[in-house]
Amino acid sequence: MKLLTKISGALIATAVIIVMLLSLAGVFHKKVPGGVAESPPQKSADHTLVAVKLIKRQRFETAIGTIKPVHESAMASKLLARVVEVNVKAGQAVKKDELLIKLDDADLQARLQQAEANEATSLARKQQAESEYARSKRLLEKSAVSQSEYDQALTAMQATTSEAERAKQSVREARVILEYATLRSPLDGTVVDKRVEVGDTVTPGQVLVTMYDPTHMQMVAVVRESLAMRLTVGQKLTATLESLGYECDATVSEIVPEAQAASRSFIVKVIGPCPSGVYSGMFGRLKLPMGDEEVLVIPEKAVRRVGQLTLVDVEHEHRVQRRAVQLGRDFDGEVEVLSGLRPDEQVVVSAAPTEGAGQ
Repeated sequence: MKLLTKISGALIATAVIIVMLLSLAGVFHKKVPGGVAESPPQKSADHTLVAVKLIKRQRFETAIGTIKPVHESAMASKLLARVVEVNVKAGQAVKKDELLIKLDDADLQARLQQAEANEATSLARKQQAESEYARSKRLLEKSAVSQSEYDQALTAMQATTSEAERAKQSVREARVILEYATLRSPLDGTVVDKRVEVGDTVTPGQVLVTMYDPTHMQMVAVVRESLAMRLTVGQKLTATLESLGYECDATVSEIVPEAQAASRSFIVKVIGPCPSGVYSGMFGRLKLPMGDEEVLVIPEKAVRRVGQLTLVDVEHEHRVQRRAVQLGRDFDGEVEVLSGLRPDEQVVVSAAPTEGAGQ
């Protein structure tokens, strides 16, 4: 009897536990029928039905570009000399022919004075030789001198004429070299960097100042081979400067006819209206057309967000279904639908803005 009592108690306890588990699992509760939640169509002046549209839009690919000046200059020294004057600093605006840097030119001044003195001596010898030649020519006509004396006078005149011309060119050369000691701006522009100070000794070929013209800028972009082949010089493209929030129509000015072996891409240069505040080296993007694509769109006002879900109300057989959709890009009040809708279906659009609508 004791054994039967223990077995009966165990069975009763097991039955109670099973009933409790089934109750917690909802077995004894009334089930909600499955399917898509539907509601009667809303007849309100604040709601309208709009068809899902399939539109064609031009596709674009973006190429990364860098802003660079069209006209830039790196001014280097042609002399071994000491810097005696510096009149510029980085960021300074300068005018064409404005004095930027002055080098020590004492030895060049002395060389010029020597050349000028030699020229004066050569001119005096030339004048004397010309006078002797003229006298010999008159005497030869009167048979007062021999032919050889006349020839000697002619040769002397020609030699002194050559010496005078050589002395003249020496003076010209000395003046040109003297100009090397004075560095002047080759254009109206902005100084990027000044690399010397007063007292420094510079060498031939050493860059002293770099500058560019800020009124003529260009974007240099790296474009992959298949897209570069579609571009032509003079073609209009859209260029953007994200840091300035600026967008403009740019013109292809140059396509470098050589592909980069590592990336199989071409260098493309574009020019366009240049806004203020643009500097060399800034980041930009170039939009490259790639043909048309078909895009499914609905109004942004038709979209609702519930938690992590993006929902729209769809009219189906005179009833409204709430359906989850996956959205993509925004297009001026419309949004791309990636999945969840088909063309020509009707979505409910609320005239009043709904909290959480849009993307």
